[in-house]
Amino acid sequence: MALDKVKKVELPKVVDFRGNLSVIEELNQIPFEIKRVYWIYDVPGGEKRYGHAFKEQHEFIVALSGSFDIILNDGAEERVYTLNRSYNGVYIPNKIWRRIENFSTNSVALVLSSTHFSQDDYIEDYNEYLQYLKDNEQETI
Repeated sequence: MALDKVKKVELPKVVDFRGNLSVIEELNQIPFEIKRVYWIYDVPGGEKRYGHAFKEQHEFIVALSGSFDIILNDGAEERVYTLNRSYNGVYIPNKIWRRIENFSTNSVALVLSSTHFSQDDYIEDYNEYLQYLKDNEQETI
């Protein structure tokens, strides 16, 4: 199953009385080179970041502040990952449908991406996603 490639990762944490520090290094905690970084914030209460999948892009998502749920679906199974600590992240390989919801007040989602932005990489309709999986089932995810 494709969801078996999803990994919740505990990031290194340096505890210090002056404040804690965590780190993410490409090709170390995450299995790709970082090409793009963006963050999602000021999401109104009750709102969702609706689903999409990527043909090529891999992601690593961290809750820098607050909490939210990442709901992942590979066309056969769905799993929920709750992020609520800034030293935990979720690695999401390509070809996985994802949506983010249940944002707490003042939450910030940091997203590290394996590719530069390309609208052509997005699949934004779930039925098209299922068809894409069917058309590409010989390829390994």
